[in-house]
Amino acid sequence: MIPTVNCGIVGLPNVGKSTIFSALTSAPAEVANYPFCTIDPNIGVVSVPDPRLDRIHSIIEADKLVPAITEFVDIAGLVKGASKGEGLGNQFLSNIRSVGIIAHVVRCFEDEDVVHVDGKVDPSSDIETINIELALADLQSVEKRLEKNVRQVKATDPKIRQEAIAVGELMERVSAHLGEGRPVRSMELSDDDTARLRELFLITAKTQIYVCNVDEDDIEGTSPPVAAVKAIAEEEGAEVVILSGKLEADIAALDDPEERAVFLEDSGLSESGLSRLIQTAYSTLGLRTFFTAGGVENRAWTFKEGATSPQCAGVIHSDFERGFIKADVYHCDDLFEYGSEAAVKSAGKLRMEGKEYVVRDGDIMHFKFNV
Repeated sequence: MIPTVNCGIVGLPNVGKSTIFSALTSAPAEVANYPFCTIDPNIGVVSVPDPRLDRIHSIIEADKLVPAITEFVDIAGLVKGASKGEGLGNQFLSNIRSVGIIAHVVRCFEDEDVVHVDGKVDPSSDIETINIELALADLQSVEKRLEKNVRQVKATDPKIRQEAIAVGELMERVSAHLGEGRPVRSMELSDDDTARLRELFLITAKTQIYVCNVDEDDIEGTSPPVAAVKAIAEEEGAEVVILSGKLEADIAALDDPEERAVFLEDSGLSESGLSRLIQTAYSTLGLRTFFTAGGVENRAWTFKEGATSPQCAGVIHSDFERGFIKADVYHCDDLFEYGSEAAVKSAGKLRMEGKEYVVRDGDIMHFKFNV
């Protein structure tokens, strides 16, 4: 099974979420200068930028090139009281529960033509509002689980009763943490604790990336609002991506790759902010890439870091994993150094790996199987 990045874009109304989503997917979300213009979550599937695949394709002939993909969900703006149904409330919170990682867009730009829901640009306050609402939403889930647990503690089966006691103690600890407005991801949890919480799909247990949406003249992120976001992210151990939604929309509107490259250079950028966002979401989830090359397609495949060669074979097809025999492997860096597969083989860089091999990011693999 192919693991995918499933990233929810969240934030207050009018912070630029839908503009960023539209630029990401080139599939326009409804954008308007008022809260709640995005009622149903927009879903877009986009390619993971990977220059290595392009380089492989320039060396090894194939009919087509197929990049890895990532999925983004544009979720309408949350406001104070969302956990109690304010705005469009729980409808949006339920959409967030289904994603694997959260991209929290924070407004770091001034624009008199785009109203701020609270009347001023204050990243620290904005982040606190969102985090508190998500914590309160999770608190409701935990309290419901505690109510259910009361009956299980009275069970006659000692195993059920013992597990219920453990769950109850955990839920009390989580409840106190959330009650202080702090996310579950900041708690120290054992593997058993994490497994017990999984059924609740807690929003604040998800990894969060902060996305600073800045003015076009602040793409280096030197403004005080960006500094405020960075300080919060550093305290949480979270990643920060800085981009200008307006600039990214202009880049996305250019169909010609050469025009995009010139535009980026003129803007002082080596790559788009959206590319950094995609790559950050991808890597933060512990996802890596291996390649298959030659013949019908040169393709990038997504796998979880630490996966073995049979597990990666299963990403392509379950039969590959079930009947796995071996894999011929070399790294893409070897291909770039020696210039061809034949030269890689001559240099002794092609290896035969068995079931215990842990696949590396950037491996090029040819699987042998029998079913």
